[in-house]
Amino acid sequence: MELTQDIASRFARAALGHVSREYPNKLDHVMAGDADAQTPRQLHPCFYGSYDWHSCVHGWWTLLTLRRLYPDMAEAHAIAEQAENTFMPGKLSAELAYARRSESKGFERPYGWAWLLYLHHEAERHDDAGWGCRMEPLAQHFAHAFKEYLAVLTYPITVGTHFNTAFSLVLAREWAAERDPELRAAIDKWSLAQFGDCIDYRGWEPGGDEFLSPALSVAQLMSRVLEAERFADWIAGFLPSTGWLATLDPAFVSDRSDGKIAHLDGLNLSRAWALRDIALAGGGDKAQLDHLADRHLASAIEHVTGDYMGEHWLASFALLALLAARN
Repeated sequence: MELTQDIASRFARAALGHVSREYPNKLDHVMAGDADAQTPRQLHPCFYGSYDWHSCVHGWWTLLTLRRLYPDMAEAHAIAEQAENTFMPGKLSAELAYARRSESKGFERPYGWAWLLYLHHEAERHDDAGWGCRMEPLAQHFAHAFKEYLAVLTYPITVGTHFNTAFSLVLAREWAAERDPELRAAIDKWSLAQFGDCIDYRGWEPGGDEFLSPALSVAQLMSRVLEAERFADWIAGFLPSTGWLATLDPAFVSDRSDGKIAHLDGLNLSRAWALRDIALAGGGDKAQLDHLADRHLASAIEHVTGDYMGEHWLASFALLALLAARN
């Protein structure tokens, strides 16, 4: 399956419909007093839509990525117009002020932080707009927060949800690669210390509300941290030929109107992305890994739109998987 303009338009229409939809809304908000009882739009003038802050951020990543790839699609003008109205200096300053609150130290850590960096990475690729430049202070805030976080994070968080460390470091490392050698070095050092000696994975997955694979997220991160030959040796020890990959079937989604159960569509999509990356990095039998990726992508791609509990975020993960298939 390949990314086409028809698919891009479908994803863009969905994302345009939710990045500015304020309700329903699930806030990650610590209040210090009565004055902090405000609406999502008051708290987050840029990222108040898409049910929650992080979904709005990566909804915007989806929109800007599709605009760059398909500048002539019908939705491209609407994306640019809405982005210009959203990424205004005053609104971004308010987002930065919120992130700097003492009560916001754990706000969206680390998932939302990583997606903000990834959004900034994409925004800078749009030379005809000033979105990347305006977003720079917010991105630098979260880059600094990542450095502080890794300095005190004694153990990795390996759940298959927003708190997963490895997934966020994959996104943050790509942002840091050409912008912040200190952050990239910190990510690599921490990753090697935490995962470099991991062998014989025996975890239980999937969990019933996961959208990430703990094992594949770590493998995907290490495919970036290690050189190709070292990665091949590492993954042979981490996922030995014990049949784990051979039994990796797409997760079954029983109720897509249930937000947590709908996470499993995201799991299938994120697995497809990770499997593609691992294959490209020489992490095993490429034909087997590509076949697994195809099966996982096919199981979820038609469910990206249809119910708001999935529609407000799934396109981003589908796009990651489809872009990986281009390589």
